[in-house]
Order: sequence, then C-alpha cells, then structure tokens
Amino acid sequence: MSTLDSPDAGLKKDADLRKDLDATVRARTELGDDYDSALIDSFLGKVEQRIDDAVDRRVRRQLAEQQMSTARSTRRPKDADTWTERFGFAVISLVLAIPLTAICGALAGMPGTIATWVGIVGVNFAQAVRLNPELLSGRRERSGRHD
Repeated sequence: MSTLDSPDAGLKKDADLRKDLDATVRARTELGDDYDSALIDSFLGKVEQRIDDAVDRRVRRQLAEQQMSTARSTRRPKDADTWTERFGFAVISLVLAIPLTAICGALAGMPGTIATWVGIVGVNFAQAVRLNPELLSGRRERSGRHD
C-alpha cells in the first residue's frame, strides 16, 4: 500500500494537523451536532492554508531552480568559439590577404596596401569581438576553459 492509498498518510507527516483534527473531533463531541459545519469549515481552512503554503514553497523552489538553470545556460561557452574555427578564420584571412595586398598595391600603391590591411585587421577584430564581447569592455571573465 503506497502512502497515497493510506487515509492518514498526510496526517502522520504533519503532527500539528493531526492535533488540529483531534481537537476538532473532541470539540464536536463536546458541542454536539449543532456546530458540525463550523468545526469542519475551521479544520478545512487550516488544511487549505497548509496546502497553499506547500504549493507556494514548491512554486518558489521551481522558479529558483529555473532561474539558476537559465543563469547557468547563459554562461555556457559559445558553440562557435572553438580553437579550430578561430584558427581557420585567421588562416583564411591571411591566405586572402596575400592576393588582396598584391592587387591593391599594384593598383593604388601604398594607400591601397594600407587600406587592404586595415580591412583585414578590421574583419579579424570584428570576428574576435563577436566571439568574445568582453574584449571591448576591457574585462575578461576567468573561466575554466583552456583552448
């Protein structure tokens, strides 16, 4: 027989509720049938209050767990922030930098070369900031990750 099947399962767990029920039964025997509805209403009010308190505790606990879960999930490492992807992006930008430098240098001379390298540095900087926004704020959170 499970605890849900037992009629006194909830009363065994809550000694105060058991005392209230015993007091209600004693009062009924002393006062008679005229006060049945008032006694029952009073006892049910106490039971209802205990149920409400238990539900409130459970809801607060679940909300706290949900907030903790949400807070933890926002601190997870980003999927795109892997060493191989960063390395690949850097290699591709340098491989493309060679012909771009040659073309711009031949067509526009030194200003073209400077503009090309400003663009290459800018693209790499934008990629770094996209993966690590804290670079702009000057703060770097310490984490247990090592790439």
